[in-house]
Amino acid sequence: MVKGHQSFIFESKPVILASATSAGPFEAQGPLAEDIDLIHDDIYLGQDSFEKAEKLMLEGAAVKTMEKAGINKYDVGLFISGDLMNQIISSSFTARTIGIPYLGIFGACSSSVEGLSIAAAYVDGQKVKYVLTGASSHNSSAEKQFRYPNEYGAQKPPTAQWTVTGAGACLLSTQGNGPKVTGATIGRIVDMGISDPFNMGAAMAPAAVDTIEAHFRDMEIEPDYYDIIVTGDLGSIGHKITLDKLIENGMRISEKIYKDCGMMIYDSEKQQVFAGGSGCACSAITVYGHFLNRMRRGEIKKMLAVATGALHSPLSYQQKESIPCIAHAVAIEM
Repeated sequence: MVKGHQSFIFESKPVILASATSAGPFEAQGPLAEDIDLIHDDIYLGQDSFEKAEKLMLEGAAVKTMEKAGINKYDVGLFISGDLMNQIISSSFTARTIGIPYLGIFGACSSSVEGLSIAAAYVDGQKVKYVLTGASSHNSSAEKQFRYPNEYGAQKPPTAQWTVTGAGACLLSTQGNGPKVTGATIGRIVDMGISDPFNMGAAMAPAAVDTIEAHFRDMEIEPDYYDIIVTGDLGSIGHKITLDKLIENGMRISEKIYKDCGMMIYDSEKQQVFAGGSGCACSAITVYGHFLNRMRRGEIKKMLAVATGALHSPLSYQQKESIPCIAHAVAIEM
């Protein structure tokens, strides 16, 4: 059901039957390691390229999710996935392997929540009984595509963020036990003219503000309705900009309930990640793993997950375009 201008209420409340995550060795050193199902000690995963390694991580998360749900892949009607690579090759090649009808999406780092909202819409509309959704990223593959190969050793400014190596997947159904997707708010493109690929937090923060405000306006609720409001990968800089702007605009929101995946996935004191984490896997691991696990344990009852994405490309950057940004939100309740 449409609610307001940008939001939807899922009347059947699609259930997240299971979710799983995979990650590399650096992520295993972070504070969320216990919530990662598959940890790899080799960033190549035994492959001859970072891109092939990323594909294997997404495959692993997808298969593990179905195993945890006790669902055969032949019963899954749709696989929705996105990543950062040109032509979303990690997702498409994973779909080739698992053999489930496939919709590829590109929302950059917002792909995890974009996919989850689309999956919920399919389930809520009773078009498909089981929908699998996922997202992935790899630090080394993303760096060489969007900035500089790590081997180049380029110096980075404090505003830069560390792309997360990992993947996450979750399985939605019309019935069962687990956290329920109750609503979604689809974001608008917000472009404040920032063109620096080393300052993603500042570029994406206005999109996060726009979507969060739209969600509460459309749903006619206050921020304290949720136990947790978490943005995807704004990092410390984007998180502060977002919080300050929301308060400036009159929204009563506190740091106690407003968190950011990019600030949670790494230990900022022990791991040199500049302003924090980023990448599709940043929100996929934190939301699909850490927060959904907390909901299953009864620690959180209501969560608003807002994943942010920078929709530029190497081509647009070379043509000196600014960075158009987006943020999508899903409401999840236990």
